Amino acid sequence: MNGKALKDKMIRGERVFGTFFQHAVNPGWIESMPEGALDFVIVTPEHTALDLAEFLPIKYALASKGIACLARTHSRDPDDVSKACDTFDGVVVPYVEDVEQAKRLAAAAVYRPLKGEALDRLIASGEWPSEATRRYVTEERCANTVFVPMIESVRAVEDLEAICAVPGVHALFVGPNDLTVSMGIPNEYDNPDLIAALQRIIDVGDASHVPAGCWFGDPAQALRTIRQGSRFVVFSNDGLMLKVAMDEAFRQLRLG
Repeated sequence: MNGKALKDKMIRGERVFGTFFQHAVNPGWIESMPEGALDFVIVTPEHTALDLAEFLPIKYALASKGIACLARTHSRDPDDVSKACDTFDGVVVPYVEDVEQAKRLAAAAVYRPLKGEALDRLIASGEWPSEATRRYVTEERCANTVFVPMIESVRAVEDLEAICAVPGVHALFVGPNDLTVSMGIPNEYDNPDLIAALQRIIDVGDASHVPAGCWFGDPAQALRTIRQGSRFVVFSNDGLMLKVAMDEAFRQLRLG
């Protein structure tokens, strides 16, 4: 599944499933993954000392299995977004809350290689340099690119309708740690206020045909969000899933 196949699945209203890779950079890991479990993986150096380039072998291994690979960028610089999109199937950009910023970031992803005055004009008025340029950008150069802004603040939740209306936004993804900190309820993932905020994000996204979801490492919390209507499901990460599996296996072994 490339970026276009992932986008098409979401456009059809289907639910897509993914996880984070924070540490796994060896492509051999992909042979251990069960068939049909994942539609996409988000590789992320945001909270580690790794660089995105170190995930390239994983990206190509995932492609051989038909799994899309999105990159969570370390920054919110449009040039960094554009660079990542030239290699990966798309980007997940942290802490997007300003609508004008969202327009710039989405444009960096889905209007490559336009820059400068031509890009400014397109963002401001929707005017392309020519019909040939529009076809090249949308049907060739960026046809496989997925852009996902992360909703991680109260302001972003309040401005959801405008963010969803930005051309090129393909899904909404909630980072619950940052969002709960912004809401004044740090890491209270079962707090009714967070659950209500997630419902708003899912509902507003659906009204704009934009799937939404939230990261959780607890299956019960992930299932609750799916039952709320989440269609962009990101569950756990490589290190946490390994820890949980080892804890359970060796707990049973030590019990005899």
